[in-house]
Amino acid sequence: MTRELSQFGHPHLSSFYTERVTDPSPLLSGYPIVTTIPVLWGDEDSFAHVNNLIYLRWCEASRVEYMRRVAFWGDPPPNGTGPILASVKCDYKIPLTYPDTIDVGTRVTAIGNSSLRMDQIVVSRQLQAIAAIVDSTAVLLDYRTGRPVRVPQEIRDSIATLEGRSYTT
Repeated sequence: MTRELSQFGHPHLSSFYTERVTDPSPLLSGYPIVTTIPVLWGDEDSFAHVNNLIYLRWCEASRVEYMRRVAFWGDPPPNGTGPILASVKCDYKIPLTYPDTIDVGTRVTAIGNSSLRMDQIVVSRQLQAIAAIVDSTAVLLDYRTGRPVRVPQEIRDSIATLEGRSYTT
């Protein structure tokens, strides 16, 4: 599976990137988007481990990169259509600490009428283990009307190409 280098355009996200992983963990097999993120000292809380919210931020960064790759939004809100997170569930497996580097694997597991179901894993390079498993659902929303809209065929095709498989609704 090909993973291309893609720097995030936002200056505060310059340390987050999706790359052609030269030494991918077998745990990331089947995830077409792998986003590599350094664990920062400031990510830890007073309990001396990475705060639970940080895992969700890491997954958000990778989810946004996936959606950007498949053109899941056109004009930025509030003018056009774009994603809105409908649900997210995170199962924390192991605590992480600084220093470390994590890889977030992201894939689409289902495409609904107006939604994408996504599966993500957070893998610690230092521990070579899954630190969290995240399931989320994003809905394609018309921000002018506040109503969900059907995921266009072009986006469905783009996802199928990226994932290397077809989807039925």
